[in-house]
Amino acid sequence: MELTLISEQEYERIGAGDMSPEMAAQYLQEGSFRLRSFSEVLRSFYPEGDLQPRLITSFLDDNGDANPETVSRTVRNWLSDRSKPAKREDVFHIAFALGLSEEQANRLLGLCTDYSIHYRDGRDVVYAWFLRHGGSYCEARRFFDSLPPVPDVETDARRHMHLTHDLQNAFLQIHSEEELRSCYLANLEHFGALHLRAYTYFCRYLDKLLHPVPAWTGMEEEANYSVEAVMDLYFSMHMPSSRSRAGYTVVQRLIKQNWPNATALKNIRSHKADVPRKLLLLLYVITENAVDIECRETDEDYMSARDRLDDHWWAINAILTDCGMPPLDPRNATDWLVLYAVTAAEESMSERMEQVIELLFSGDS
Repeated sequence: MELTLISEQEYERIGAGDMSPEMAAQYLQEGSFRLRSFSEVLRSFYPEGDLQPRLITSFLDDNGDANPETVSRTVRNWLSDRSKPAKREDVFHIAFALGLSEEQANRLLGLCTDYSIHYRDGRDVVYAWFLRHGGSYCEARRFFDSLPPVPDVETDARRHMHLTHDLQNAFLQIHSEEELRSCYLANLEHFGALHLRAYTYFCRYLDKLLHPVPAWTGMEEEANYSVEAVMDLYFSMHMPSSRSRAGYTVVQRLIKQNWPNATALKNIRSHKADVPRKLLLLLYVITENAVDIECRETDEDYMSARDRLDDHWWAINAILTDCGMPPLDPRNATDWLVLYAVTAAEESMSERMEQVIELLFSGDS
């Protein structure tokens, strides 16, 4: 996986293995850590000087009811990194407005919403097809609006783990709007908003925490934990419990943002909500990827911090790719912290992460 120069420098910094938790927390706070911004990525895709007026014009032309002042302010905020698009519809609209490729739209979606194009989501499938074939946003939206709604029934993730990949392959073979409509209608019952592969990984990891003692010992009932207990034991990590982020630095806000709680875990477990990328990364760190039954080289004491980093880099990215999530980015605050945690040797990964978080938020409650 190719890294840009700055990302490679961050990777090398972590892999050197000479940063204590105190040094790591200080580095993240002192301002020299260069976060990757939405505007930076967008300008790399569209370097022309008319980026702002082009986006404003497109959003106004494609939505006659839009308020020009509101649209202008929203676009200015995106391009000055005061905010970034939170709705997938807006990200797709940007991709159409700038004539981006499906791959570029994929990256923008991952940056803004945790997930790339979801080929089991009807809207994503249609928009991706029109992007691939040079269509416009209005054409894609009109086509999608002409289709019947997706049944409000989620597919059993454990029985259909490969369904999203199968649907992606099916829609890649489509060459006309007629074929797209036929394929869509034929697979209508298979569509759904939630990500099956991510849910499967989530269940495997969470089960390890809820039921830490193997069944063959005969003692598993005494060792079972509730979701609340798992939350307190493993996820607290000295993260301030207050919802307010007032007074926090950008890095603190990004790391604290969407930190899981017991309610979120229960909703995901009951298939009422999707699995956030941050949660999946935390579960990897907390369980140390215990669901991987293969003997991993990282268990060996002789490995260097760089060896451990390399090994987990490939393992985590394989999981993220399988789930339709963007790969690790050393210029993402949470990803940097995860990469630092997986180099742990004398302590567990979660202990190393917890030490940095405690130092990073020292003085906060």
